[in-house]
Amino acid sequence: MTTKKRGLAKGRGLDALLGSIQKEKLQLEVQTLDHGQLKQIDVNLLKRGEYQPRRFINEQELEELAASIKKHGVMQPIVIRSVADDEIHPYEIIAGERRWRAAKQAGLTEIPAIVRDLTDQVAIALALIENIQRQDLNPIDQAMALQRFHEEFGLSHQEIAETVGKARTTVSNLLRLLALAEPVKDLMQQGLLDMGHARAILTLKEKEQLKVAQQVVEKNLSVRQTEQIVRDMNTPKQEKKKPELQSDIQQLTQRLTERFSADVKIDHNKQGKGKLVIHYHSLEELDGILNICLAE
Repeated sequence: MTTKKRGLAKGRGLDALLGSIQKEKLQLEVQTLDHGQLKQIDVNLLKRGEYQPRRFINEQELEELAASIKKHGVMQPIVIRSVADDEIHPYEIIAGERRWRAAKQAGLTEIPAIVRDLTDQVAIALALIENIQRQDLNPIDQAMALQRFHEEFGLSHQEIAETVGKARTTVSNLLRLLALAEPVKDLMQQGLLDMGHARAILTLKEKEQLKVAQQVVEKNLSVRQTEQIVRDMNTPKQEKKKPELQSDIQQLTQRLTERFSADVKIDHNKQGKGKLVIHYHSLEELDGILNICLAE
């Protein structure tokens, strides 16, 4: 069964989506008690947002936040909306899940919340943007959130970039992380690997990815060390007899990889012949690669 996209990009247009998001954000910024929207909500009436992108929550950081809330209270209200078809949990969290969890852990029975009347589309967009723009959201959760924009709204990489305020290359590089082996993604979500490690490992097959990722974690390898390991693994043994030529090919491969924001492989044989392979993981990536090629 295929999931039907909301088609917002075609139906309402990117400008309409951005306008709705900006309007809601401005209303949240000026919201006060006088408007009657800021309420104290029973923590047991709330549930996790359906489109919350955060999958991994650091327990130690949650405990620290709970201790702060226990001492000072919740300094910033969470944002919620009503859910008509759920009598047990009639409110869904749009922004502030960590504050809600920490408040419950601190023993609070109520939490300050701003109740908004949001459509599904705007609620999804606000939830994703609020989390994507947070510095502590790990790259895999960011990538999964960005992918939801494509799945739910049919947005291109460029349109996603405009929506969340990131460069298109940043969006493309994050989305490439979804091609990593699942165990490697788990390591990234735990903060044991960073973007530099992941980009180097991406050029390997899944089993090799996990092998190198485990080395990175166990030996606390730098990104440069990881890149060297990957280069050695990608270098055919028979070609190691020509270190100068191989070094040039490796440098060219790295330059092209960075230029296209895509995995690039150069297969060069002794006769001076070979092939250049550029891997892409979506039509959007292919379009970006072709635009760069044709522009030059």
